[in-house]
Amino acid sequence: MEFLLGGIGACGAGFFSNPLEVVKTRMQLQGELKARGHYAIHYRNVFHAFYAIGRYDGILALQKGLVPALWYQFFMNGFRLGTYQCLVNLGFTKDSDGNVSLPRNIVAGALAGCAGAVVGSPVYMVKTQLQSRSVEKIAVGHQHKHESMSRALNEIYRKYGTIGLWRGVSGAVPRVMVGSAAQLSTFSYTKHYIEGTKIFHHGSWLNAFAASMLSGVVVVMFMTPFDVVSTRLYNQGIDAKGKGLFYRGFFDCFAKIFMSEGIWGFYKGWAASLFRLGPHTVLSLVFWQQTRKAYEAMSGNTLG
Repeated sequence: MEFLLGGIGACGAGFFSNPLEVVKTRMQLQGELKARGHYAIHYRNVFHAFYAIGRYDGILALQKGLVPALWYQFFMNGFRLGTYQCLVNLGFTKDSDGNVSLPRNIVAGALAGCAGAVVGSPVYMVKTQLQSRSVEKIAVGHQHKHESMSRALNEIYRKYGTIGLWRGVSGAVPRVMVGSAAQLSTFSYTKHYIEGTKIFHHGSWLNAFAASMLSGVVVVMFMTPFDVVSTRLYNQGIDAKGKGLFYRGFFDCFAKIFMSEGIWGFYKGWAASLFRLGPHTVLSLVFWQQTRKAYEAMSGNTLG
């Protein structure tokens, strides 16, 4: 049940944050493996990206990849939040004195993130490829020709088999492990501290809201470089044997970005990530908390 409730909460957040995910993906692919000043800048900033996409691709393009995005939120965050809550229920996140432990929360968040990344990898790959597709005037990165999630999954499986569906997972695992460890540990530890100060009354959604806002900032700081690498691995073109045209894997991608684009290449799209992850973190964790409360109220069962 923890997995189902976690997935439902994340889907609610994903619907509202998807336009920023589209913008973030485009900005992370802009100027791929090119030094600054040697490529056309189609998206100058987050607000200009919204304008450019709406003007040339149409306003509905801001919700590109919504279907796989919601499935990804359900599967990845369902397993991530569900696994994390199971570890909390088992007492893994507390020390021998029963106090919330930050190191244990970080480990629990990383383990939960790893499980979610592996499960959600195929639909995240399709989501990235659908969101990057655009008209030629503002195109960035490799342009895949998928028309829908189902057709994309069928085509990838038909050409490259099961392994093809999990191509790029080497970038997804560290991305989600780092992000999940930062988000869940910060959220849990901060929420515990805020509740202890009694600024808001016990059980108030404001406790989760305040803790979530801090989590969003921390996640962007630590996860953005891994997010850029993951986006590049998922979106790159592939040859007839299913091998990437640009990158052999996570470390090769990391090295090539650094050599070609410098340290700031890892922070392309950071503003879109912040605008997205802040509200998304708030919405997903608040929805998760409220969904658990609603289930407990309707079923009479305590989840822990």
